[in-house]
Amino acid sequence: MAITARSPFALAGEGRGGGAQPRHKRRRKFRLRHIGGRIALYASVIALVSPAAFVFLWMLSLSLKNEVDNMAFPPMFIPHPPTLANFIKVFAENDFLNYTKNSIIVSFGATGLALLVGVPAGYGIAKARAMRAAMLILVARITPGLSYLIPLFLLFQWMGMIGTLTPLVITHLVLTVPIVVWVMIGFFEGLPGEIEEAALVDGATIWQAFRYVALPLARPGVTVATILSFIFSWNNFLFGVILAGRETRTLPIAVYNMLTFEQVSWGPLAAAALVVTAPVLLLTLLMQKEIVAGLTAGGVKGG
Repeated sequence: MAITARSPFALAGEGRGGGAQPRHKRRRKFRLRHIGGRIALYASVIALVSPAAFVFLWMLSLSLKNEVDNMAFPPMFIPHPPTLANFIKVFAENDFLNYTKNSIIVSFGATGLALLVGVPAGYGIAKARAMRAAMLILVARITPGLSYLIPLFLLFQWMGMIGTLTPLVITHLVLTVPIVVWVMIGFFEGLPGEIEEAALVDGATIWQAFRYVALPLARPGVTVATILSFIFSWNNFLFGVILAGRETRTLPIAVYNMLTFEQVSWGPLAAAALVVTAPVLLLTLLMQKEIVAGLTAGGVKGG
């Protein structure tokens, strides 16, 4: 059997040619996998966001149509023609300016007091590594508000404070303080301890190290805690419906008052809901970069 001698250069050329084809296939598979992953990501985002977006757009459609169009079948999604009569009716028949003022006072008051108490508490728990206290804060956060409402209602009734804004601010602390403490624990645990130790070596007290060293570094965490506390306080319905009076109602209670025994007026109800949702929605859209940056910094050691 004859054996044909082949040049080493020819063999090297075949080796390069044979290796180029699998490498090309691998690149193509990687590119297809990358494209498939992005398509799957976008499809998942659309599947998660589209229900909420559809509900909001439908509520906007209801608020811009008259009652005849709102009750039409098949339903009309695009108002033709759009009208602002529902918004005018909401403000004309209800004291929404007073309700807005009440919501601002309660939400800002509860958020400010929560920051005043929760930020130092989060710093102390983080530096003392008091995990039991942290778990207690978590339990307080996930406990239903109704568990706190009954004893607080009896206390405020005995003190004659039912129908004022003070009980609302105090009860909203049940929502805001655990949020602030839990968020700040994560941020203070992520701060490098060497900076505070250097300040203590230089003669600073623990309070000075917190105020002048740790607190400025944890500013993104304070921003996130403030936004989340304000949103939870603004949207709270349970405490206001029990403790508020006719003149101290907040905006979520005002939306509830749009329901009548005769009929459900979908246009004014949707308009009132948009008035309540708009401040929180605008705040979230304007501060979304700060929220993402703050949560990311709090989740990275030394961030």
